[in-house]
Amino acid sequence: MIASAPSRLPALRRRYDRWAAGWVRIGRQTQFYGHTIRSTADASLHYSTEIVRLIAQMSLGTGALALIGGTIVVVGFLTLSAGALIAVQGYNQLAGIGVEALTGFISAYVNVRIIAPVTAGIALAATIGAGATAQIGAMRISEEIDALEVMGIRSVAYLASTRVITGVIVVIPLYCIAVLMSFLAARVGTTFVYGQSSGVYDHYFNTFLIPTDLLWSFVQAITMAIVIMLVHTYYGYTASGGPAGVGEAVGRAVRASLVSAVTVSLLVSLAVYGQSGNFHLAS
Repeated sequence: MIASAPSRLPALRRRYDRWAAGWVRIGRQTQFYGHTIRSTADASLHYSTEIVRLIAQMSLGTGALALIGGTIVVVGFLTLSAGALIAVQGYNQLAGIGVEALTGFISAYVNVRIIAPVTAGIALAATIGAGATAQIGAMRISEEIDALEVMGIRSVAYLASTRVITGVIVVIPLYCIAVLMSFLAARVGTTFVYGQSSGVYDHYFNTFLIPTDLLWSFVQAITMAIVIMLVHTYYGYTASGGPAGVGEAVGRAVRASLVSAVTVSLLVSLAVYGQSGNFHLAS
């Protein structure tokens, strides 16, 4: 029997409420992001000591994590693994059609445009970003953020803007390490494991390694770092529900930042390289 119009009103209202709540949440996030970006100048002027402390914490880590080098080792190991996969898959696939000499081209092209930026973004979200959400979320549920406001400290500038600035500063040397490790793993895997001549590998690698692509790759990594830190600081700043709520905020932040990082990588790649990829195969 077909339900009458009045009986469908509660379901439609609930659907509308969920839709409206989603748009309100997006508006609040956008407002927070704008406030955080506007407060970066204030944070750099008044909270420079906090920025220096965060640089040391985010790059080298604290406590037991400092023993292995913190985020530097995590990023380096992830990109090392990704570069090794390029050597394995690239060499084997190209050997199937008799052009395994082009493995150096695969390393120079794929590492710079795809593998190194995306892998570094994932590492930043899983290490620096998740740590920022947990720290700020713990301060929120323990009412430390309210105490900062009472003392006259601008909480958004002190907690969020400083971490965005630190993320941009830290990502530059981290990404240098990421790119170098991916290049090193691909070269060692191709020449040492598979026995390809180092001269052949270096010839195709140097031929197809475009310096401007490397610079745009740095821009891509910095953009992803800004977006990742904005997302994680928002979820930490708005955490609620006690320790369980902080854990839920970390999970939501990691999920949102990973999606945002991949989206940023796609948009920057389309803006820089276009639909064709701006690629010309020549030797």
